[in-house]
Amino acid sequence: MADIAETRAAPLRHSAAGALASLSLAMLVSSLGTSIANVALPTLSVAFAASFAAVQWVVLAYLLAITMLIVSVGRFGDLIGRRRLLIAGLALFSAASFAAAFAPSLALLIAARAAQGLGAAVMMALTIAFIGETVPKERTGSAMGLLGTMSAIGTALGPSLGGVLIATLGWRSIFLVNAGLGAAALLAAWRFLPAGEATAIRAFHGEARGHFDALGTLLLAATLAAYALSMTMGHGHFGGLNVALLGGAIVGAGLFVVVEARVASPLVKLALLRDPVLASSFAMNALVSTVMMATLVVGPFFLSRALGLGDATTGAVLSIGPVVSALCGVIAGRVVDRLGAAAMVVAGLILMVAGCVALAALPGLFGVAGYAAAIILLTPGYQLFQAANNTAVMADVDRSERGVVSGMLNLSRNLGLVTGTAVMGALFAFAVGTGNVAAAAPAAVAHGMEFTFVIAAGLVLVATVIAVAGGWRRGRSA
Repeated sequence: MADIAETRAAPLRHSAAGALASLSLAMLVSSLGTSIANVALPTLSVAFAASFAAVQWVVLAYLLAITMLIVSVGRFGDLIGRRRLLIAGLALFSAASFAAAFAPSLALLIAARAAQGLGAAVMMALTIAFIGETVPKERTGSAMGLLGTMSAIGTALGPSLGGVLIATLGWRSIFLVNAGLGAAALLAAWRFLPAGEATAIRAFHGEARGHFDALGTLLLAATLAAYALSMTMGHGHFGGLNVALLGGAIVGAGLFVVVEARVASPLVKLALLRDPVLASSFAMNALVSTVMMATLVVGPFFLSRALGLGDATTGAVLSIGPVVSALCGVIAGRVVDRLGAAAMVVAGLILMVAGCVALAALPGLFGVAGYAAAIILLTPGYQLFQAANNTAVMADVDRSERGVVSGMLNLSRNLGLVTGTAVMGALFAFAVGTGNVAAAAPAAVAHGMEFTFVIAAGLVLVATVIAVAGGWRRGRSA
């Protein structure tokens, strides 16, 4: 009976501002967990006397867990109640962070990071799904913009905060910070988030548990794991193992579609993928994320090799994008609320096309100033697209489907990031003319930069065509 009592008490302690603050903190924590561990890899390699390829699993385990499970946990939240699952996810993230801080071996650290990733998957899937229950519909864009800002702050803060913590307190401190922030987010969610009456009562009576699609969940997780590994293993060389994994992912995707068409309560209703707004949204999200990953893959090589910048200066220039993203996220959300999501999706994509063209042309002409100007043009376009796209997708989704749709939205972004790492990196190396980009001539690296972002502009242009020609004008334009 505790679930029903909790549900009845929720409105008394519910505050829209407090709920939005707790969701923002959850988004910050999950994004920080993604980026803060990267800077520790050299230190972990020494601490555990392990190869760099081995310690990379500290990052990969986290990302794989998110990618594999984000849709499934979204659906699970729809069934048993999103508040209770988000609180459980925050508790798992905090406990796993604490375990990672005191891991005595690399294997246990990797296992703790995988558990941390499962908690982060819950947080990422359900924060967006919760917006419809905590924010008035006319302010959805502003809320989505705020979540985008917190995600950007977490991603930008990770490397710098991690570097300071490792230098002063050691590598274990980065996971203790995650544990503390996760605990704070847990307390805020417990205090402020509303519980859904129908799902909470249904879960109490045990009706929802029998409807969870276990076979679909296992198939989707295996398919996504195979795809992610095919894109990330081999260190830029697409060999036989990568081909086999990609083939396995294709077969798994086919089996998943067959299973979902036959089960009574599928993990993902295939009708969702036939919805013109949702299908085009997921495709655009993947394309845009692929392009944004190119700035992280190609940018450091261009700044250091073609422009000859030192490590500190390169880091400072690379921080321009996240800083601009953090500053314009809330503004982008307010613009979406005022002018409409459909129009702002197209406007954001057009800004991104201009930014990609600028990245292909301006850095070669004006150096660091040209690179900075192009990033300052590209990043607001990305934030505007994200706020508008998320708002349009979640605006009219049935309450019972919000978790799984939010999970699919996040999944399309993650798949774009994974694909961008492999594909845009391979295109860059092809244009440079050598697999050893770090030793390439400055002129060759500059040519690779131009070529990569011409292709990137083409990908965003494809996304723009999808937005204009898809179901947007007939769909959720409010």
